[in-house]
Amino acid sequence: MITNDRQYRISKAQAARFERTLAQFDESPSGHPEVPQRLIRAQREALASQLESLRQEIKEYERLRGSRRRPLDLAAIAELPETLIRARIAAGLTQRQLASRLGLKEQQIQRYEKDRYARASLARVLSVARALASE
Repeated sequence: MITNDRQYRISKAQAARFERTLAQFDESPSGHPEVPQRLIRAQREALASQLESLRQEIKEYERLRGSRRRPLDLAAIAELPETLIRARIAAGLTQRQLASRLGLKEQQIQRYEKDRYARASLARVLSVARALASE
């Protein structure tokens, strides 16, 4: 994912290089007769795949930059702690069972839920969400 203008410029330049290289492959598909055609095709397909990935990232960055609406729903994020607690209960898991899935002690889950995950790292919140999603 492109996260800033510098990465955007670098990605655009890299995409242009990939396009030029692919054009060279197309102009002279057997440019190196000593190299098997299978290998040349594989190289071309790899370049094309990387170019397509770059194009998608560039397109997403341009779409986000040009958008006037915010993709972030703050209300949903604020509700995340309660959502995690509700998901645990709905999954029929006790705090002990969730803790066991995460390799933690039950008391840690109790603390997280008591302070509504305020002291939990993002990585921990994501691991809780994944553990609950697998239910």
